[in-house]
Amino acid sequence: MAERIFERLTESSGVWFDGTLVERRQTPFQLLEVYDTPDLGRIFRLDGYNMTSEKDEFLYHENLVHPAAIAHPAPRRALVIGGGDGGSAEELLKHGTMELVHMAELDPEVIEVSRARFGAVHRGAFDDPRLKVTVGDGLAYLRATSVRYDLVAMDLTDPVGPAVELYSPATFGLARGALAEGGALVLHVGSPFSHPARVRETLASLRQVFRVVAPYFVHIPLYGALWGFACASDSLDPRALAPEEAERRLAGRGVSALRCYNGEVHRALFALPNYVRELVS
Repeated sequence: MAERIFERLTESSGVWFDGTLVERRQTPFQLLEVYDTPDLGRIFRLDGYNMTSEKDEFLYHENLVHPAAIAHPAPRRALVIGGGDGGSAEELLKHGTMELVHMAELDPEVIEVSRARFGAVHRGAFDDPRLKVTVGDGLAYLRATSVRYDLVAMDLTDPVGPAVELYSPATFGLARGALAEGGALVLHVGSPFSHPARVRETLASLRQVFRVVAPYFVHIPLYGALWGFACASDSLDPRALAPEEAERRLAGRGVSALRCYNGEVHRALFALPNYVRELVS
């Protein structure tokens, strides 16, 4: 039976979809739900928040990964904190230079359900020999690892409740410590219209740690809003990459099957409306 699936953006607004429940389970960490919807296909939710959908996941995962990955001259190792649906790993593995993508996911049941029900998101990435999966606390891994990564992608839930710590200067400092020279951290930062304080505070925290912080924004239908991302680094600035060079690198690495990202989109991502410029300045 179809039901209406709600997610609040603010105390007085939100987004909803009609859907049919496929699976619901309480894991040791969170409430996990899967719905089938007419507009977005299968939706993955955690603790009442929409995480990903079959039909619009490319808008989130391509734009989380590729602006920094293409700006890097030759990324070989990447770390995904969270990202148990496999979508970020799948995008990273499209780069022919990539030798290792390491996923550190807290909840093994997220991986289990994703492997079984979200093949349209991960597209077999879990079977790629270049993907290493570690089940456990991503922060603990960052504290312990001696590996240095060209890219670290924080593909996490929103900074609400216990997740607030994951968006702190201390956590960003741990991520910086796991980066190789010329590496970058990428993450989502929320909606500039619905979550302006969250966007401002997260960018301010990043700027306490990194020399270069480049925010950019994409409309995500599942989230019902213009959604913010950031690339943070001590030296890598994706805003300096020309569209022609982005296209050359995409072709040279054999990156294909992209539904959103290309060289012109790369340049356009960093063109900010005036109200967003004021917010992130």
